[in-house]
Amino acid sequence: MSKGVINKPFFIFNPKSYLYGNELLDLAVLADELASKSNISVFVTAPYSDLKLVSENTEHVIITAQHMDGISPGRGMGHVLPESLYEAGARATVLNHAEHPMTLNELVQSMNKAKELGMVTIVCADSLAEATAIAKLNPDILLCEPTELIGTGQTSDENYIRQTNEAIKNVNDSILVMQAAGISTSEDVYRTISLGADGTGATSGIVKADNPRQALKDMIQAADRAYQSRDGKE
Repeated sequence: MSKGVINKPFFIFNPKSYLYGNELLDLAVLADELASKSNISVFVTAPYSDLKLVSENTEHVIITAQHMDGISPGRGMGHVLPESLYEAGARATVLNHAEHPMTLNELVQSMNKAKELGMVTIVCADSLAEATAIAKLNPDILLCEPTELIGTGQTSDENYIRQTNEAIKNVNDSILVMQAAGISTSEDVYRTISLGADGTGATSGIVKADNPRQALKDMIQAADRAYQSRDGKE
């Protein structure tokens, strides 16, 4: 199985467990519409039980699991089976998030299963040292997100963004670097992409906004504008 092309910049809408069912579907369908009208790749994560619902009602977003375990069909009561996620429509997975950390062995096993199935790996790191180490495992996307900034509305400083971008690219230039800590506004999105990130994303900045639909639209459009401006394409 082969993975699709990920366009830069990319944006990940990650509602975690704030949204589910029809409320989640409403924003996923909007993200799908926005993705169809732009040049960027848009990922939408969903709780396991909602992956199929979102997948069956969208065409242009990349359906993403919030985690998966590196197991194969058979024993594994209570674990998340990669094949079941793929069957439900997931074509990417987040791994080692601060809210679901993994041991090195667990991470390697899950990444191997993702590669076997042709799923995009979005692997999280909470420090420069961890990002550099994980880069050696060759994830598709490396999400640099200091744990202490998650959900705070405070973004990573310019020095951290530039250092992690450079360190990861020095290990493997093909890895896409995502910076997303504390993203809460479209201005945060624009700044992050302008500083050299390949992609970004948000949770609370969208789901807790007064108008989540407008927030999602503004952020995706800001990512596109920033990348066009950064590369001198405007």
